[in-house]
Amino acid sequence: MSSSSFKGFSRAALRGALVAAASAVALAGAAAAAPVTPEAAKAMQSSLITLDTHLDTPANFSRPGWDIMERHKVEDRSQVDYPRMVEGGLKGGFFAVYTPQGPRTPDGDAAARDAALIRAVEIHEMVARHGDKFALALKADDAAAIEAKGKRFVFMSIENSYPLEADLSLMATFQKLGVRLIGPAHFRNNDLADSATDKPEWQGLSAKGKLFVAEANRLGLMLDASHASDAVLDQMMALSKTPIVLSHSGCKAVFDHPRNIDDAHLKALAADGGVIQINTFSSYLIPSPKNPDRDAAMAALMKKADGPMTPEKEAALGAEMRAIEAKYPAPKATFEDFMNHLNHALKVAGVDHVGVGADMDGGGGVVGMEDVSGYWKVTQRLMEEGYSREDLAKIWGGNLLRVMRAAEAYKASLAAR
Repeated sequence: MSSSSFKGFSRAALRGALVAAASAVALAGAAAAAPVTPEAAKAMQSSLITLDTHLDTPANFSRPGWDIMERHKVEDRSQVDYPRMVEGGLKGGFFAVYTPQGPRTPDGDAAARDAALIRAVEIHEMVARHGDKFALALKADDAAAIEAKGKRFVFMSIENSYPLEADLSLMATFQKLGVRLIGPAHFRNNDLADSATDKPEWQGLSAKGKLFVAEANRLGLMLDASHASDAVLDQMMALSKTPIVLSHSGCKAVFDHPRNIDDAHLKALAADGGVIQINTFSSYLIPSPKNPDRDAAMAALMKKADGPMTPEKEAALGAEMRAIEAKYPAPKATFEDFMNHLNHALKVAGVDHVGVGADMDGGGGVVGMEDVSGYWKVTQRLMEEGYSREDLAKIWGGNLLRVMRAAEAYKASLAAR
């Protein structure tokens, strides 16, 4: 079966024109739209299947004394928990198995593999521990089915495939564990691909990285190009049999950062059927001047975090981090900055190709939407700008689930041959 039979869902020129026209009409009506009350926005949010494609919350699962069922504070480096998901109207999302890039050596690869397996198990343990409130989602249709039972759905993703670079057969292992979205690289290059924030090494994907793309397609995994270089995105779109996801990215036309995507690539992503999920990470939304003293203080603090963690040590480190941030304040993006990126993506790519991947618990959060409890504010603003319930359903999850269904369908087509 050809690639176009799946990517063709939104590649047709006529459909692209209609999408652009619909977006233009919605944006043109924004000025005339009446204010929307918080109550109306929350009611709308509650009626939708809402998801975030990048939640780094699993990093908290092993923190001493941290419980996802308790309402925590942003000041305690926590932005996602069950009470705040309910408050913000977030029905679920992709919980990331994130592994920092380390040495590209046999020992480094083995350590990364083990850390990723442990993190995946921790996600399963959280769901099992709170099975009355959460459920693991394995298919696109599971989101609605789980939500109908009054539970929050938990998809799994891999951010940085460093744990897999030595042995791509591990992709099947993680797929069986529940991973459905996977990205090749993070801040630095690895054996699979170039990072957007590192010097080009492979000029895109390595030879092994191209096999990684093919294996992801075979396993029904969505491919995530956030953090990867533009060349990686180009090559993924050329090679993949299903559309590409940018799980937590921004728009270069709004702020020129290597992690963000320019309009030409944004249009190409949309033409290919893919989606961009807009993040709330300040330094990707607005300029953030370098501060060597602050960076040095933070590096010293991170060294103190090595070794066993106790509640007392956790509290002390948190207090020291807040002191560093107070002494060396960095510019903080606002909700308006986030909306600038979101609206630009909607204008350029169209409402069928945009969503939310805020990077909460991974450095995300903006003034006015510091954690997931404020997600209904996005719905409020988009309603005021003239977007329909159908539009909101696409933005808050429908677009991503469409790509997921394409990945599932391609995998099924291989089995049917």
